[in-house]
Amino acid sequence: MALLTKKDANLIIDPLTDNNPITIQVLGICSALAITAELKASVVMAIAVIFVMGVGNVVISLMRNIIPAKIKIIVQLIVVATLVIVVDQVLKAFAYELSKTLSVFVGLIITNCIIMGRFEAFALGNGLWRSFLDGIGNALGYGVILVIVGFIRELLGSGTLFGYPVLGDPIAKTGLYATGYENNGFMIIPPAALIVVGIIIWVQRTQNPALVEEG
Repeated sequence: MALLTKKDANLIIDPLTDNNPITIQVLGICSALAITAELKASVVMAIAVIFVMGVGNVVISLMRNIIPAKIKIIVQLIVVATLVIVVDQVLKAFAYELSKTLSVFVGLIITNCIIMGRFEAFALGNGLWRSFLDGIGNALGYGVILVIVGFIRELLGSGTLFGYPVLGDPIAKTGLYATGYENNGFMIIPPAALIVVGIIIWVQRTQNPALVEEG
């Protein structure tokens, strides 16, 4: 028997493609602009959100029948804040330098509208397994866009990936720099992320016209 039914598999696949939280629902844009100047930060933020959204959806699903409606938002905030604190402490313990770079943005996971949206729209009305898949799927959809944007910005802006030079030495003029190529400083500032995300949205809608909203 297959591990995932078609409906279960769609909970993972749809947010990666035709229902992506960033490019289709236009949610979570702030962090996509703020932390994608470096690929490493993009990957760490993506992993953090996968953990928070996957575990958070499970916790909310387990508690869905006992949470009073009047305080459900408070309970959801407590759950996401607790998980964010766990992520922050793990980063400080095992990647202290990176935690200093991401500290503000890791804290802002609490206000990520994708997470609160999935708690409210899915985990409160579905069982544990499907809520877990929904959380992982939406977090993966968010993370894939972060990694793509981080890859493009760091490569074109700094000539590196994960901090390692891949285009040559810009001072000694080796590799691609020997041809006259220069790093594009615009790519490491937040407006560049907005342009890259916009290009991804344009490409996605060009490939699938059904995603284009009617004016």
